[in-house]
Amino acid sequence: MADELFDGLPEQLAPDRPRGAPRLVEADRHQVRLQPVDLDQQLPRDHLARLVWRFVERLDLSAIHDAVRARDGRAGRPMTDPRIMVALWLYATIDGIGSARVLARLCRDHVVYRWLCGGVGTNAHTLSDFRVAHAAVLDKILTTSVTALVTSGQASLTELAQDGVRIRANAGASSFRRRQTLEERVAARVAQLKSEVDADSTASTRRAQAARERADRDIEARTERALAAATALEGDRKARAVRRGKKGNEKKKPSDARASTTDPQARVMKMADGGFRPAYNVQVVSDPQAQVIVEVTVETTGSDRGLARKGLERVKRRFNRTPARYLVDGGFTSAADIEWAHSSEGGEVEIVCPPIKNKHGSAPETPRPDDGPGVADWRRRLTTPEFADAYRRRGPHECINAHLRNRGLTRLLVRGVEKVRAVMLWHAIAHNMMRSFALATA
Repeated sequence: MADELFDGLPEQLAPDRPRGAPRLVEADRHQVRLQPVDLDQQLPRDHLARLVWRFVERLDLSAIHDAVRARDGRAGRPMTDPRIMVALWLYATIDGIGSARVLARLCRDHVVYRWLCGGVGTNAHTLSDFRVAHAAVLDKILTTSVTALVTSGQASLTELAQDGVRIRANAGASSFRRRQTLEERVAARVAQLKSEVDADSTASTRRAQAARERADRDIEARTERALAAATALEGDRKARAVRRGKKGNEKKKPSDARASTTDPQARVMKMADGGFRPAYNVQVVSDPQAQVIVEVTVETTGSDRGLARKGLERVKRRFNRTPARYLVDGGFTSAADIEWAHSSEGGEVEIVCPPIKNKHGSAPETPRPDDGPGVADWRRRLTTPEFADAYRRRGPHECINAHLRNRGLTRLLVRGVEKVRAVMLWHAIAHNMMRSFALATA
């Protein structure tokens, strides 16, 4: 009925109105906004960064505080709290970050690192300097942390293992030069600097020339350090040749020693993949069952032979005691080290290491006339089940090497033995911290 009432009406059309521009909410990046930010609320309560901070709060950093020159009542810019710097580098080490520039960028952009900073600004230069400037403090922290784990029964110093990890150095393969080449470079650089000063006596007063002279002096100093390293390495090779009775061998000329102008202390070593590259030989001593690192040191020789004694001596200096048993692989096997460890001077340590192949093909367990009491005891133990069981317990130590690799320790970003050791101490402390968390919840 309603439809019939309106059948005769004309169709009503909507008025034709012009279409305007669409209304959009556009970005305004110049608008000043005051937004409340609570860093603590942005991080979950069970986040790893909170555990790292609680760990750092218990550390004794008084040595760093004593070195701070900015004091109350005296002028000077305040120093960043050392706890912040330690927490940043420990968490970055766990996160596989070894670059100070990357860490500085994360402190600005990443919520976890911003939480660790707590609103305190930092930069790459400060982070880089702090990382390598406090090796003595890091060494003390390593001793304290291991002692705490031993006291709580989570680790033990009764049976330790040692292994070497070759880590790529921050030096190019093409930077290695022979001693004669280095001497020629030093002479040429000195002559060039002298000629430039003689040609223009006012050149040193200009900023550009001063910067160039600083760069030249840096190159000259690095070349001289490389020359000194090459000379020392050449002397070591001659001494080894004399000990091995090769002094009179005129037919075979020994290869000339070479050193890097980038990192004079790095050496070309055979790596795990069979290639030869500039590297450092990092020695790690651990409790293999708890997988806790008790000592780290940096060597510049590619061979592990003869380093077991050095490892034991460092353990004794750090903890004033020696283990009852020391587990090493065949690369460490040395009659001199076994004999020394068996003596009272070495602490009567039982070294467990497999025999190496000899050119005579004789059985290694066969006694020899020139064997000392330590080597004789080692040969006697080679075929016993206890020896095999003890060497099998060395296996978990390899997990530590895997953890170090997984945390980015494949190439060093610092140069020199002292800085490399500082980096390794950071890795050792970070690793033990993670192990303490895992052992506490086990």
